[in-house]
Amino acid sequence: MMRHAYPEGARCSCRIGRGSPVPRLTESEVTRFLAEPGHLLRLATTDGEGMPLVVPIWFIYEDDRVFFTPRERSAWRVHLDRDPRVCLLIDESAGAMRKVVLTGRAQLVHGPGSDDQWRDRYRRIALRYVPEAFADAYLRDTIDEPRALYSVALADSEIATWRMPGPGENPLAVWAPRYYHR
Repeated sequence: MMRHAYPEGARCSCRIGRGSPVPRLTESEVTRFLAEPGHLLRLATTDGEGMPLVVPIWFIYEDDRVFFTPRERSAWRVHLDRDPRVCLLIDESAGAMRKVVLTGRAQLVHGPGSDDQWRDRYRRIALRYVPEAFADAYLRDTIDEPRALYSVALADSEIATWRMPGPGENPLAVWAPRYYHR
């Protein structure tokens, strides 16, 4: 069960025009969207001084969790080890312009060096973005480079979603009332 930024089953209270709500994704739409290949995850972490860092990375959605993998020497892996609080954005810039924002905590599933225990999952991550031959070549070429595996559980995260209005919906239902000055 997802914990939305607003109560499950309720429509967003953002109303404009003739009272049309700003469209959001249902739980099943979120699940389907996260399972679609090709969307990048933008991961936000903070360094030891509180400076934010956002990186675009590959991910996979399995078992109601978003899995992602930093290289051992990546700055954001160090950030996660120090402070697991994260914000994940998965979105698209065409079509319905669907957006899913997860605010939660990253859980270390496997530390650097235990790659053999989860290499099959890493291959599935790569296959979401590149053809099989390239994914396999990439894995062979980097097999000696340690990675960690993290996940963020949807059930333990605050989730905000939205999309552009579709057919039959108010085409002006794209802004929350707090953005208006009137």
